[in-house]
Amino acid sequence: MAERPGEPQSVLDLIGRTPVVPLRRVAEGVPYRLLAKLEYLNPGGSVKDRIGPALIDEGERSGRLKP
Repeated sequence: MAERPGEPQSVLDLIGRTPVVPLRRVAEGVPYRLLAKLEYLNPGGSVKDRIGPALIDEGERSGRLKP
């Protein structure tokens, strides 16, 4: 199957690419733009997902994990 540009190759490619959305109704009348980062869209549903790729890379580099 042909890959599409920007298509993730593994679940690791999804980590850290959570969208940010404006909270227009909540911030109505406020003189600044209020944004929310949707961390629940990370593969594990948590901001703690970000440490995953670093742990995997280090494990592979040290030989404790095999690719």
